Order: sequence, then structure tokens, then C-alpha cells
Amino acid sequence: MFDALRRGKETQWALLLQVMDDPAALLQLMDRSGVWRAGLVNYPAPDVMGFTDATNAFAARYAEANRERLLPYGGVHPRTSRDPTGDVDRLIDLEIRVLTIHPPHQLFPANAYSDGLAALGAIYRRCEERGLPVMVHTGTSIFPGARAKYGNPLELDDVAVDFPDLRVLMAHGGRPLYMEEAFFILRRHKHVWLDVSGIPPAKLLQYFPRLAELADRVVWGTDWPSPGVTEMKQNIDQFLTLPLSDAHRRAILETNALALLPVR
Repeated sequence: MFDALRRGKETQWALLLQVMDDPAALLQLMDRSGVWRAGLVNYPAPDVMGFTDATNAFAARYAEANRERLLPYGGVHPRTSRDPTGDVDRLIDLEIRVLTIHPPHQLFPANAYSDGLAALGAIYRRCEERGLPVMVHTGTSIFPGARAKYGNPLELDDVAVDFPDLRVLMAHGGRPLYMEEAFFILRRHKHVWLDVSGIPPAKLLQYFPRLAELADRVVWGTDWPSPGVTEMKQNIDQFLTLPLSDAHRRAILETNALALLPVR
């Protein structure tokens, strides 16, 4: 896992280790990049990533440095949780802002509750009841052991139908294989939002030529420091060169995220 993270970032590795340990270092980096808020994406994925439930407490502690600017994400693994409903409540008690489901790393499709993984349905139901947004990874992953077949956004059609008041953030837009499926889900379901992190900004309108039509539900993200993402500011600068209106740029970069995740 660390080898995949290090690839292409060898010269930045000392900085990345510092950022992982010290939220002040991340906030300084955000200031230099012109970034006000960042989502701290964490989730349990012991089989592929080695992450346990301890990642939730880590994210919550890290975000204490600045609750306005650092938004902790966490997760409940439906295969290991003995109390999925209670575990969602405990995430909310920790002030986790978004629950993350990562099918390729957690090794089940996003609609696995329809095929016997009842705990996943309980997680979605409790998030729906408590108003906790759920971010679901769509698309591929380069990490050893990840299962790309579970990254198809079409699985979210079931989720959006079965949990109609659940706010779903569709991470990465299915990149690089499932863009058409992702846009179909976005068009069909009004409570689904599109996160564009991990998509090279220069290719965004190639992948989603009708993006402006649904710009009110598109949320900016870079996926830094994931493989292939060099720095946050570079991605923002590239995005600003796209032929979008100022209103659409502002919605994607700023106001949509504030609507989905208001300042507390």
C-alpha cells in the first residue's frame, strides 16, 4: 500500500509523512494552495489497505485542529460490525461528517445488502435517518488486492431507489471506466451528488461533456495525495481553465459543498 502511495511522490514523501502526523502542516499547505476546507477521507478496509476501525478516531482527533476547515470522514465495515446502526451513531458522536463506503477496497458491491449483506442496508438506513451523507467510491483502484469490478456506479441505482432520502456522494465519477453510468445515476437521482476528485481536470469535460447541466450537484475535490495527484493548487488552476461559466465554477468549487456539508 505504501509503495503505491509513494510512487511518483518520492521527493514529497517527508512532507506527506509530516502532514499525516500534524494537522497544522496540512492547514499551512491548504493556505498555500488557496484551499479553505478539506475532507479527511478515512474508512476501515483491513483486507486491502490495512485500515481498521481505529481510523475513525484518528480522523476525529486530527480534525480537532480546525473543525471548520477539516472535515473528518469515517466508516463502518458491514462485514465486521456487530452493531451497524449503533456504529453509525457513534460516528456521529465523534462528529464524523461523511460516512465512506469503498467497494473495491472493502470487497463488496455498493448494493450488497440486496444479496445478503444486511448490515450494509442497516448502515445506509441509519445514515438516511440521521442525515449523514454517504460517499461511495466509484471507479477503479490501483492498490494491490482491490477489486475494480465493485466500482461500477450503476450499483448506486439500487441504493438511491431503496434509500430515497439518503444523500449519496458518488466519488470520482466512475473514472476511468464508468463515466456514462455515473452521469446516468447523477441525472436520475436528485439526492446523488458527483465528486470529481481523482479526475484529471483537463479531461473533466471530455468525460462529462454535459457537466454544466448538473453543475448544482457537482462537488470539487482533488484526491490529493493519492497516486497521480501532484498538488491541490495545480488541479484547481487546471480546472479554472475549463470553458465553464463563473457561476458554474463557483458552484463546483464552493457553494455546492457548503450546501451538502454546511459550516457548523
